[in-house]
Amino acid sequence: MELNDQEQFRRESLKELRNMGIDPYPAAMYPTNAFSKEIKENFRDDAEPRDVCIAGRMMSRRIMGKASFIELMDSEGRIQVYITRDDICPEDDENKETYNKVFKKLLDIGDFIGIEGFVFRTQMGEISVHAKKLTVLSKSLRPLPIVKYKDGVVYDRFDDPDQRYRRRCIDLVVNEGVKETFLKRTKVIRTLRSVLDEAGYTEVETPILQPIPGGANARPFVTHHNTLDMALYCRIATELYLKRLIVGGFEGVYEIGKNFRNEGMDRNHNPEFTCVELYVAYKDYNWMMDFTERLLEKIALETNGTTKVKIGDNEVDFKAPYRRLPILDAIKERTGYDLNGLSENEVRDIAERCGVEVTPAMGMGKLIDEIFGETCEGTFIQPTFIIDYPIEMSPLTKKHRSKSGLTERFELMVNGKELANAYSELNDPIDQYERFQEQIKLSQKGDDEAMLIDRDFVRALEYGMPPTSGIGIGIDRLVMLMTGQQAIQEVVFFPQMRPESSMQGRSECSSQTCSAESSSQKSPENKD
Repeated sequence: MELNDQEQFRRESLKELRNMGIDPYPAAMYPTNAFSKEIKENFRDDAEPRDVCIAGRMMSRRIMGKASFIELMDSEGRIQVYITRDDICPEDDENKETYNKVFKKLLDIGDFIGIEGFVFRTQMGEISVHAKKLTVLSKSLRPLPIVKYKDGVVYDRFDDPDQRYRRRCIDLVVNEGVKETFLKRTKVIRTLRSVLDEAGYTEVETPILQPIPGGANARPFVTHHNTLDMALYCRIATELYLKRLIVGGFEGVYEIGKNFRNEGMDRNHNPEFTCVELYVAYKDYNWMMDFTERLLEKIALETNGTTKVKIGDNEVDFKAPYRRLPILDAIKERTGYDLNGLSENEVRDIAERCGVEVTPAMGMGKLIDEIFGETCEGTFIQPTFIIDYPIEMSPLTKKHRSKSGLTERFELMVNGKELANAYSELNDPIDQYERFQEQIKLSQKGDDEAMLIDRDFVRALEYGMPPTSGIGIGIDRLVMLMTGQQAIQEVVFFPQMRPESSMQGRSECSSQTCSAESSSQKSPENKD
């Protein structure tokens, strides 16, 4: 493996440390008892000096004769450390020379070290740790891309999205705010789970590998099970298994987990994404809208301390209640076309006039979906429930109780994108089987996202499922909203990327741009 000068120098330093009897990667536990943030928060000038033992990565160093200042970064932030040769080695001349060599020549920016000492305030007023002992904990063999400033010019900024997403570990170290985004992601999921648990719903797990990919219109990933000699699919949704549990007697179940869709990638789609699906017996989509409003308002308050979030030029307010607008009314508002009662050919003609690229494989539901997506979806910035979808668009949804040809379904639009999809669940097994058969006809016309017939699920419905409402919420998109991010890659630790153009014997990042702007298929977060 070819090394540059800095990498070669660090390896030579590593060798010297070992020759001096210093283990650069010690196995023993290091007894930390404090962190940078709480040290600063708890410091009092009039208190007795506090002894601390801290550890972290050395991010900068200023050597000033016998004294030095370093900046140490731990899991909670950064703190200055003051080090003098005489304090580290007060009497032993041989150790003083060792200190000089180790600290001034063999340690580098990025190395992990441990510091034992006491807390004080410098003459410049900065709360710092006065080191009494330094321990090498891990030698860094590659230099970090630390931002440098000279004469007002910024150098070595690590801001190329392709490299940031490929080398997330470095992105987290050197770019401020990245770690905070992922800490907020944890808080979003924790709050979500807490609300569902407090409501009395049971968290469950369902199969990721499934014999039939169901619960959504999407292209699946397929694999082969050697022992069973059969094709299996990575799940595109958890819906059909969760509804089996409602059949089995659970009144409320939910699952937070990964779904997989073999479709395009862009700023709002990743082939592997996290979703929560919730199903509650004896409820309908009206109740689910009310519950969703309360849930999102709670998450916003717990995550940010306010219901308002700034996303680019938009400010989104998650304060309930949200507007509720039938999908055909939304299309009429934006285009002037009333699709009520029109034939498939008439809707196809309107789709073309709206600039939608149509194909023979598109049925009525697909055409309406594309018209809405092209002309309406991006206009809904504040949370808005788009309700009452045509039956052709919703093969798993109960027919509307008072509006012929429509279903009791809603999608929640926020900041121009779908966040959630929900409905009063179809629990009539005969109707469900007929809907699956219609999906087969669409598949035969060339729609590769149409559902297959899941006969086992139909059989489960034949045993009886109570009236139920269900919802799917895209966690990644929810985190994007709560953190003000505009790309899904910013809230997924390790998003899917194209292969690097040239490895040249090393795992370095190339300058190839992220494939995240390739063509998108139907939203992976769609529940149906």
